Amino acid sequence: MPEPGLDNTSKERIYKELRRAIIMGHLDPDARLAVQELAERYGSSVTPVRDALQMLGQEGLVSIKPRSGYFVTSMTLKQLRDILELREVLEVAAVERAAVRIDEEQLDQLAHVHAGYTGDDDESYDRYTDENRRFHRLVAEAAGNEELSEMLTQVHDRLARFMVMRRAGKTQPDTHARITEALRAHDLDGARQAMVDEIKETRDTLLDQVVTKEGKSWKIS
Repeated sequence: MPEPGLDNTSKERIYKELRRAIIMGHLDPDARLAVQELAERYGSSVTPVRDALQMLGQEGLVSIKPRSGYFVTSMTLKQLRDILELREVLEVAAVERAAVRIDEEQLDQLAHVHAGYTGDDDESYDRYTDENRRFHRLVAEAAGNEELSEMLTQVHDRLARFMVMRRAGKTQPDTHARITEALRAHDLDGARQAMVDEIKETRDTLLDQVVTKEGKSWKIS
């Protein structure tokens, strides 16, 4: 039996561990997530498990099917292409607006997002993915449009599993530094081009990985 008063702590721990397992591909798309089994695995009651699964559902990583339960979200190739296309629309809109509006405090936040390369292990790539998400959210926040920022964050949540495939732990800080420097100079064209270059490289890498290497395990169709 779990100790009384630990449900909130358990919820956060279960959320983080399940999120990492999904993002790293340790749980296959369409895999059923049995609440009771997870509660036993984590030594908790079913309430924090359900709460954690609801949180993951809001990020698009878990699908909740009435009368069936919780499942790791799957995605078709068209859905992936559509989300990548939507990402480009939102990112370009955000960086163009940010180039005009960004201030020194926001630039300082962008410059300190990354904690540095620490290897290719799961924990490091979990962090790199979160840093990438935070960097792009900060750019969107600098654009001054909260709805744009929220939409872009949701897109990054849905793409998190695929972003790991880039294996960009070493290059990501340099790519983001280029965007940051263009923003610091309020260079709209330079910021847009730096963002487009990152998006194109990411899209090409992801689609190549998914189609040629990971399609079967990710059930991309």
